[in-house]
Amino acid sequence: MTMRLHWSPRSPFVRKVMVAAHELGLADRIRTTRTVVAMTKPALDLLPENPLGKIPTLVLEDGTVLYDSTVICEYLDSLSGAPRLVPASGPARWAELRRHALANGLLDLLILWRNERDKAQPLPALLDAFALKTRHALAALEAEIDAIAAGPPGLAQVTIGVLGEYLDFRFGDLDWRKGHPRLAAWCADFSRRPSMRATAIVDA
Repeated sequence: MTMRLHWSPRSPFVRKVMVAAHELGLADRIRTTRTVVAMTKPALDLLPENPLGKIPTLVLEDGTVLYDSTVICEYLDSLSGAPRLVPASGPARWAELRRHALANGLLDLLILWRNERDKAQPLPALLDAFALKTRHALAALEAEIDAIAAGPPGLAQVTIGVLGEYLDFRFGDLDWRKGHPRLAAWCADFSRRPSMRATAIVDA
């Protein structure tokens, strides 16, 4: 049985889902459908399945539709027999979800930052706020990456790995590795995993 994923080669949230699928051995059960979305150009064909018009959107074998990336990753994790990306309960679950929320929230912020800076007249105060929050989020990840790396690959690690390469792709001018040596070293190592190589960002 095959699931259908509304997909884009440049979306970090789609990539998060696909990295998770590869880590769980489920990538061969997902068929991707190229779906172009933009804040100013809703994907009309997507709206009947996801009224928010956002990707990733996963259509299951029975027609059930799941969104967003976190929900989809948790669903894929449920298919693996025993939870592998997010612990089922206890302190380890909340630590994993909190760390994931930090990395995932930073991805959200970066997309909003990119949209703002690409405007003809971006708001300087908003750009400054995005920059400040990004610095603090990266500092928090730098402080915690050793503890994150101590465990097996989970949802937080997947999201941080995607985050590092998205920063390279869209925010190369930030030179984010400077001042974050442990995070940079971990991201470089994680990027060599087969799941990351199989889902490499395509500028197309």
